[in-house]
Amino acid sequence: MIQRGIIYGHITAQIFHDAHDAFVTIAGNEMLLDNCLYYLAESLGMGTLASDVDDLTSDIHLSLGLMDLGKKVIGSPQVITLLSSFLEISVQKNERLLETAQIKNTFTVFHGMRAPTLSIRHYIDRIFKYFGCSPSCFVIAQVYVDRFLKGTDGHLTSLNVHRLLITSIMVAAKFIDDAFFNNAYYAKVGGVSTFELNRLEMKFLFGINFRLYVSVDTFRSYCLQLEKGASSEGLPIERPIRACRVKQNWSATASDESTCASTVAR
Repeated sequence: MIQRGIIYGHITAQIFHDAHDAFVTIAGNEMLLDNCLYYLAESLGMGTLASDVDDLTSDIHLSLGLMDLGKKVIGSPQVITLLSSFLEISVQKNERLLETAQIKNTFTVFHGMRAPTLSIRHYIDRIFKYFGCSPSCFVIAQVYVDRFLKGTDGHLTSLNVHRLLITSIMVAAKFIDDAFFNNAYYAKVGGVSTFELNRLEMKFLFGINFRLYVSVDTFRSYCLQLEKGASSEGLPIERPIRACRVKQNWSATASDESTCASTVAR
């Protein structure tokens, strides 16, 4: 279990609001507050994302070949292939638009000086292999990335896609999985320093305004978006994406305004 992290949610947003870039200092040592997202969500009556066999009866889940978490998938789940292809296509489209000045790029802490030599597919494969997170985290991460880009008026490019991936998938794992690692471990997997990943995590959370809730409908929409993208590129749909849904104790007042469609690939 993680020993250090960030308390998520609107309560945390208020706590950190006046110290946007600062760490919490306790007894003279810089450290991040213990991550208690899961317990905070439960105490607020928000619930968590979890697998549910009954949810597999929906038409969209059947069409996507979604499966129960109890069934083991050999090799990488289909979501890895679909997400990798979708992101690679988005990066290529955006960089062509940037070259012709059709869109303006906004530089953030997620931008590197040059693009990493490791491809998006290999990077996601590495994350999946060593994170040990549920496959649903990769769909949730895509939702978060869209929210971040929309909130910062940014675009996905080869200079920021790797850092956005490692950060968004880590945040998703902390939000929907019952067990996860500490930031030092995630940083080693992602090829960045712990200090940098801590900073990226905080910037990312403020960039999405701590909006971590993802509705079932949004989750399904993003799954469908990934499948449609694969079909348009002629990619084979071989392995099912593992399903997850929201427990019934999610707050009825919780809102989710995410959408899958956008005029510019982000």
